Amino acid sequence: MKNKRKYCSNCSKELSSKNEGDTPRDYCEKCNVYYYDNPLPVASNIVMKDREILLVKRKNAPFKGLWCLPMGFAESGESIESAALRELVEETGIIGKIVSLVDVSSGNSDMYGDLLHLTFETEWTGGVLMAGDDALALNFFPFGSLPDMAFRSNVDAIEKFISSKEEYWTILDSFSTGDMV
Repeated sequence: MKNKRKYCSNCSKELSSKNEGDTPRDYCEKCNVYYYDNPLPVASNIVMKDREILLVKRKNAPFKGLWCLPMGFAESGESIESAALRELVEETGIIGKIVSLVDVSSGNSDMYGDLLHLTFETEWTGGVLMAGDDALALNFFPFGSLPDMAFRSNVDAIEKFISSKEEYWTILDSFSTGDMV
């Protein structure tokens, strides 16, 4: 469970609780400062090859051994897009380019508290595919045969991504088979 803040980061005085409007917040009486608990941003990537999606097998808790999109927390001072691309390189060795935002959702983690998940469609532009230090394995999976996934936010984003591409893929397939839609 996420640890509760106890002390002011400015003066080290013990915090109290004070309502700001109707919301109780941590408050430092000495500094006259409210502290806000904001969700942590998590950036993930959907990378495709031949209508298969790249997944990472997790090496660490939480959900060690389960699969997920290449993903991680944004750091202070970096954009959410930069965080997604950094995590892609760290976990998979590949370099990418953001194509579009696929999904935004909220969630909660016992370890980190409230999370804000942003998932991007990312084009593979370079690098060499290899598991990073926090990945047990990497693999491309067909959309209809995904393994057990670590995070519901990934499953939801993948479903939204597939739904957004179905008509496009149908049109592409009609050209390759000679059928006209």
